[in-house]
Amino acid sequence: MSRLRNVLILECGEPLVDYLALCPRLLVARPRWRYTRLTLARETVARALVQASERLPAGIRLAVVEGWRPPHIQRRMHLAALARWRERHPDWSETQVKRVANRFTAPPHPKVPPPHTTGGAVDVLLVDESGQELDMISPFAYRDSRAYPTHAQGLSPIAQRNRAILFEAMSSTGLTNYPSEYWHWSYGDQGWAYRGQHPHAIFGPIQPPDWLPDPQEAIEAPLEWVNE
Repeated sequence: MSRLRNVLILECGEPLVDYLALCPRLLVARPRWRYTRLTLARETVARALVQASERLPAGIRLAVVEGWRPPHIQRRMHLAALARWRERHPDWSETQVKRVANRFTAPPHPKVPPPHTTGGAVDVLLVDESGQELDMISPFAYRDSRAYPTHAQGLSPIAQRNRAILFEAMSSTGLTNYPSEYWHWSYGDQGWAYRGQHPHAIFGPIQPPDWLPDPQEAIEAPLEWVNE
């Protein structure tokens, strides 16, 4: 994340919109974390999802895990990531823990807003017409970090094929992929600017007008993972 800290943000004022309202073929994927999700993203991102959905083969649909993410949820997600890596590697120093955790969950930072808090990032996957998730990770187990990179080594032919379908549909819209997470795509945030060598990001932090967080969720505690 430190390589992105010199990216200038020029907030364009583009609003958040409901991507489900724009595209009835989009589905909401099952939750990964235990919190109230909103189906919001910047308008350009939402329209890109519409385009990607239209470019998928027959029988395959695009499902969104989440788009815009509230800042307090981002903080709690980062706390969960730190706790997870500390537990998995008790021999690591705190510096090592933070370095790895920050690869997968952006820490809150006033000058480098986490991508999802800008409304410019979405997490997506492929499902069939019934909403069943397609295989994109075999032979790896669920939550095995070896399967996270877009071009992970050792994937089965079917997982590689499904990732290629997703990559072709999403990349054709102007969204860019964070290569450490095959599911994470964005437009207008710092990651997009860095990956596309744009001179500046165009989306800063945002929240819906008159929106207030749920007091039961706005706490300083690690977010809970939803088991399969």
